[in-house]
Amino acid sequence: MKYLAMVYYQEGKMRELSQQEWDVLNRECMACVEGLQQAGHFLAGEALQSTDTATTLRVRDGQVATTDGPFAETREQLAGFYMLEARDMEEAVELASRIPPARYGSVELRPVRELRTENNDQIAGAKFG
Repeated sequence: MKYLAMVYYQEGKMRELSQQEWDVLNRECMACVEGLQQAGHFLAGEALQSTDTATTLRVRDGQVATTDGPFAETREQLAGFYMLEARDMEEAVELASRIPPARYGSVELRPVRELRTENNDQIAGAKFG
């Protein structure tokens, strides 16, 4: 099953790292990806630019509206993601625990919901029809 591991941390805290500390962390992330790839668990992933480069859009009544920045004020900002292949949530947690920025912030794990043309699984608690 696929799991999305979303990596969050406080950008302000990360800016306090020295260049050497930042480089070490990034090398750790690259090594983590390499290990996950070799074990067949890494499907995709990328680090993101800081939130001051983000644009949020909404479509209401057919009109697109954009605002600068992330959707909402948060204590930790989305910094990147890993798409993982894992047997179950327990294995996904074990794999995500290896993601180096988890030491600085958090990693949110979510199972990927497969989209089909019909008979899609309902979102937990949602009622359709």
